[in-house]
This record gives sequence, structure tokens and C-alpha cells, in this order.
Amino acid sequence: MSSDEGVRDRVRVRAVYPGTFDPFTPGHLNVVNRARDLFDEVVVLVAVNSTKHPSVSEEERAAAVRAVLPVEWTSVTVAAWSGLTSTYCRRHGIGVIVRGVRNTTDLWTEHQLAAMNQSLGVPTVFLPAQPELAAVSSTAVRSLGR
Repeated sequence: MSSDEGVRDRVRVRAVYPGTFDPFTPGHLNVVNRARDLFDEVVVLVAVNSTKHPSVSEEERAAAVRAVLPVEWTSVTVAAWSGLTSTYCRRHGIGVIVRGVRNTTDLWTEHQLAAMNQSLGVPTVFLPAQPELAAVSSTAVRSLGR
């Protein structure tokens, strides 16, 4: 088999990167950029989380994410969603969830979510934060903006 045949026969893998993104930070952008190298398509899924109270609607947050994504990132799309991430994945043929982790606290929380999503049929891939971005959180960005 030639290398061209291997590429042509390879299954395309679509990933979703869910979050409230209130706001979308440089760390989020970095995770999306790195996910682009791993997957054929990445959907940034701007989600509703009942435990969080974002400053704007999910549609407004989705528009803000679209505004900062480089136009040449044609394999990245943005969608707003209210529901389980695993349900979105099943409905849209997405095979994996991407999550960024900044520290051990994030890892513990994300591990619990990953276990639940795995039990619902969707595996999770963790991408560790770049060291220079690990201290940046949406909460910190929001508090600086006030």
C-alpha cells in the first residue's frame, strides 16, 4: 500500500472541545490549535453549564470565539449547545472529546467527567496547558476585566 492509499483510507476523526468559554482565553486558543494537529476537524462547543453563570448567552460567547479564531483554521468550527456533550457527539458523528488541563485540580475534575463520557461511549483526550498559560483561567480573566 502506498502512503497515498493510507491517507485516503484513513478514518477521519472529529473532536469536540467543550466549555463555557466565558471568556475564551489564550489557553483555550492554544488547546484548539494543538487539537487541530491531532484531529481532522475540531468543534469548539460553547456549552450551557447549570453550575456556572456566564456574563453573556452561549450564542454571544460562540460569536466571540469565532471572532478570535484565525480564518485559515478551516478545520475548526464553533457551535452553541445546551445538553450533554456526549449527546452532541453522537448526533454529529464526533468520536472524541478534548479537554485542556492546567493543574492537578483540573485533572481530577476532568477525569471524573471523562469517566462519565467514556461510559456514554465517547472517550476523552487531555491536553496539558502550556506552562506559560497554565495560570490563565476564564475566572481570572473575568476578574481582571471588572
